[in-house]
Amino acid sequence: MRKTTSKMWAAAAGVTGIALLATACSGNADTPSDEGSEGGSENITLTLGTFNEPGYTDEMFAAYEAENPGITIENKKAATSNEARDNLNTRLASGSGASDVEMIEIDWLPELMQYPDKFVDLTDPELEGRWLDWKVEQATTPDGILLGYGTDIGPQAIAFRGDLLAAAGLPSTREEVAAALGGADATWEDYFAFGKQYTEATGKPFFDAAGAIYQGMINQVKNAYEEEDGTIIAAENPEVKAIYEAVTTASVTDNLSAHLGQWSDDWTASFQTDGFATMLAPGWMLGVIEGNSAGVTGWDIADVFPGGAGNWGGSFMTVPAQSKHQEEAKKFAAWLTAPEQQLQAYKNKGTFPSQTEALASDELLSSTNAFFNDAPAGQILANRAEGIVAPFKGPNYFAVNDAMQSALTEVDVNGGDAAAQWDTFVAAVNALG
Repeated sequence: MRKTTSKMWAAAAGVTGIALLATACSGNADTPSDEGSEGGSENITLTLGTFNEPGYTDEMFAAYEAENPGITIENKKAATSNEARDNLNTRLASGSGASDVEMIEIDWLPELMQYPDKFVDLTDPELEGRWLDWKVEQATTPDGILLGYGTDIGPQAIAFRGDLLAAAGLPSTREEVAAALGGADATWEDYFAFGKQYTEATGKPFFDAAGAIYQGMINQVKNAYEEEDGTIIAAENPEVKAIYEAVTTASVTDNLSAHLGQWSDDWTASFQTDGFATMLAPGWMLGVIEGNSAGVTGWDIADVFPGGAGNWGGSFMTVPAQSKHQEEAKKFAAWLTAPEQQLQAYKNKGTFPSQTEALASDELLSSTNAFFNDAPAGQILANRAEGIVAPFKGPNYFAVNDAMQSALTEVDVNGGDAAAQWDTFVAAVNALG
């Protein structure tokens, strides 16, 4: 899953946490674990660090406690992915304070994978084949250490307000919208062209935020910011520049954007005021939309995505080496990512499973979402997951992407000059070395 806030800090700030973490890498890796608890006679509290809405509930934790006498679960939830990242970096650097199980988002997992001694190797032959291969690869170091068990993935569809499109005289059912955007051959040009029709007919925004559209587009580029050998290519990559220009043109020149920063108070409030007609919808976003749209009707989901398949977000459950209950934590992390819990989390908040058994289940594929006009959401997202090619995300991905999101926010939300903000982005990237 993915929820971040743009803090307007330079991309170099993304390195600060790494530098801080690196200072602690020579120590604390051999923290004793599970001392005195092998027999299960000791009552222990397992802490779980999460963020946003991963779909786990108190009822699920109570069920685990009932199945595992002597275990108490304490969920520590950060408001955003950025907040969770900052907290974890600080605690890993200090050698204490991390939760027994920490949820880590894919965009900042690569920077932590440089320090595998800070985490427990979760490799378990009994769990081989549990997740999609590309999901496992994202959390596996070059020498084969598995740092995280996969939670959700973020296959993307298009969420839309059918009532607003209908009022504009445009295609408004999920089948019509999919066809209007190009169906199986949908392109971003098709999406923006449809948006111009809506905006010209209504004078209202078509999508919520330039940063969101950029994220959908850049996640379709295999090597956007770095080569596999660590070479940073973001500033000179023509694909990155072309996407930036396409998004800022749609936002500023064509005025298709609502000019909102995702996760801001204004963005949240806009769901109640018909603030925009469409938005990109990875599975985890469905729960966010519904949560912000209480009392609002008209939302639906189209089985289509410009540019082909694309994944936005997804997280992993890790066990920091400083945990004093490593074996219990590993067992709990495995339980959280088992098919039954992944299906329940999807039912609760739309976080789409990465677990192969869950992905093939009738429960998932036959599921509908009442809020989204009874859309067959399980089948739609399963269709959207086909053909995903996970982009390469190296240790500098988070810092580079945060610099880009800051630039886009300056242009889209604050009215800054697109060319000047591109130069600011390039300077931030170059500062990374």
